[in-house]
Amino acid sequence: MSCPSGTTPELTVAQVLKVFLPEYLDRHALPAHQLKVLRRLARCRSGELGWTVWQCQQCHRTHWRPHGCGDRHCPSCQHQRSRHWLEQQRSALLPVRYFHWVFTLPAALRPLLLQNPAALYGLLFESASATLLQFGQERFQAELGITAILHTWGQNLMHHPHLHCLVTGGGLTAQNSWSGPKQTRWLFPVRAVADMFKGKFCAALLRCHAQGKLQFHGQLQPLQQPTAFAELLGQARSRPWVVFAKGSVVGPDSVLEYLGRYTHRVAITNSRLRAVDAHSRNVEFTYKDYTEGNRIKAMTLSGVEFTRRLLLHVLPPGFTKIRHYGLLGNNRRHQRVPLARTALETSSLRFAPKPVAQPPATPSVPPLSCPHCQGSQLCCIGRVNRSGTVTLFLRPTLWLRTPAYADST
Repeated sequence: MSCPSGTTPELTVAQVLKVFLPEYLDRHALPAHQLKVLRRLARCRSGELGWTVWQCQQCHRTHWRPHGCGDRHCPSCQHQRSRHWLEQQRSALLPVRYFHWVFTLPAALRPLLLQNPAALYGLLFESASATLLQFGQERFQAELGITAILHTWGQNLMHHPHLHCLVTGGGLTAQNSWSGPKQTRWLFPVRAVADMFKGKFCAALLRCHAQGKLQFHGQLQPLQQPTAFAELLGQARSRPWVVFAKGSVVGPDSVLEYLGRYTHRVAITNSRLRAVDAHSRNVEFTYKDYTEGNRIKAMTLSGVEFTRRLLLHVLPPGFTKIRHYGLLGNNRRHQRVPLARTALETSSLRFAPKPVAQPPATPSVPPLSCPHCQGSQLCCIGRVNRSGTVTLFLRPTLWLRTPAYADST
């Protein structure tokens, strides 16, 4: 048995960090959790985290696959996690129209967010969900179901925190009946939602400041003073906050597909990377220019700047970036979702899809193929951990991959 030679055809974030992370660390000190994330990403599928040894049952040749890092910020390790998460959500889907909302924060508050990410990202979740739930009670006298997903990036990798919310078209009333909008174009008036969201977020932010829960470093130190902080909030309040409704989707499969576009996403995918120039110390990647009709353009950054922008999107340790509220809340969905389904049986708002022929189901874990003969009958015959310890399996397992990110796909 021998380790394969050659490089991965697709350029990866791991390869970029291998080139530029040492230079970045020479110039900048990092918090322990950020350093841990970057080192994981740089080692992903490089062989430093270990290998799994496979044997083809057709040509009987062996080959090695490097282990992935499994980090939630890694673009190479999210596909299987996303599929598994989406299948877990299927049991909580309701036969109604779902509406997609996006909540953003003004640029004036972003420096404060970078110094207090856990507290302020938490406020973003709380304020957006409370706004939608309050509108549900006021308009329909019902409890909505909400799935909220945090993204922190724009296409150019700059800091652009925003929340994607998928909201049920209606909710469960106190009498356990279903109440919702009579039309399908919109759920609530956007401007009214934005104004309430702004008020809730600013009020909660002011309470955090009064309770001493915020940190202020460097140029933000003057904001420790109540008058300076009130002035910042005044500037933020004086401008419209961007909240928009992106349309709706119906049907369990369509909802899962729609959710899949936003869950387990990371700041940049490997497919957007074009080139790394070790001589000029630059990275080139593609991005969508929304000001020009989503036109695809190329951007070149220094490796150090690329690394800095990646760090803007490293979440605080243990921070939950996908949350459920209302009747989909984790602590009550097992009671509320069955009641909602019962209520929808007699509701005119129920979406009843017409039976259609389903395509053959694809396995949640795509089968591996032999790189030598392309055969699909592979057995896992051993593993090598990061310290070099070899474990050979007496009973080889046919294309078993656990955890899902353990092997390169």
